[in-house]
Amino acid sequence: MNNAVSKRGTKITVLGTGSVGATIAYTLALEGLCSEILLVDIDEKKAEGEAMDIRQGKAFCPETDIRSGKAEDAEGSDIVIITVGIARRPGQTRIDLAKTNVGIINSVMPDLAKAAPDAVYIIVSNPVDILTYAAVKSSGIDPHRIIGSGTMLDSSRLRTCLASYINVSAQNVHGYVLGEHGDTSVIPWSLVSVAGMPIDDFCSISQQGVQIKREEIEEEVRTAGAKVISMKGATYYAVAMSVKQLCEGIIRDSGAIATVSCLTEGRYGTKDVCLSLPYVIGAGGIKRAFCPILLPEEQEKLVKSSEALRSVIDQLSI
Repeated sequence: MNNAVSKRGTKITVLGTGSVGATIAYTLALEGLCSEILLVDIDEKKAEGEAMDIRQGKAFCPETDIRSGKAEDAEGSDIVIITVGIARRPGQTRIDLAKTNVGIINSVMPDLAKAAPDAVYIIVSNPVDILTYAAVKSSGIDPHRIIGSGTMLDSSRLRTCLASYINVSAQNVHGYVLGEHGDTSVIPWSLVSVAGMPIDDFCSISQQGVQIKREEIEEEVRTAGAKVISMKGATYYAVAMSVKQLCEGIIRDSGAIATVSCLTEGRYGTKDVCLSLPYVIGAGGIKRAFCPILLPEEQEKLVKSSEALRSVIDQLSI
């Protein structure tokens, strides 16, 4: 008789049980997207405490086996979500943060890749584009199975902000934030639409000719996360919702299009970086790139975003 434990269904491992990792695990449990959630943290008591806290509410949500363990217990995972790393401290430079967190990624990826070589990896830790690149380089895993959460949340913030501005549901607003998840992100306004119409046409018809104040919207989107951090110390609810959406696209092989960070492979003139572009998501991670036509000035900003990321990478040991 084979005594090996058989796999019951979809397994997701969450590495790091700080506010972001724990909230992601909680959100996944509520949705019932998988049959098993493994929580891993260097602080084993913290990981077990978070698992226990969620587990005690199992009577109120779909059945999911929630437990803590070590990196080697990630064996058989379909998805591994990485939230480890330190947050940026006051006075700390972007390079110093990147150096520390790249070191962490470089230390954990080889063991994870050995335990779960066939998993899709979702990088959530910041700076997400740099760490996604580091994960690609340190793991030997197919780059199409290493996805940074990238500008998924930024794109949601854009849609939410515009929806509030023109008083419609965010689900009827479509648009992307591309490039770096950071200061050089790009909003290609030529792709923003509402109810199937370019946003300017929509405003001229339904908003009595009111024009969108683009610079004001861009500033609000770029500073949204910092505003939350200034008021409550961290952001984790919205990022957990975006990661849940990404997991759903992978598990259900939905073919959803999402702006996630992946090795760009030269698209739009970018060079050897990970940054966010629209990709079709499904089983196995990135199924294919979706490359909408950008205006020349939009593509120029995207190239500058990639150059900013490349300049950081060139200063690191990746």
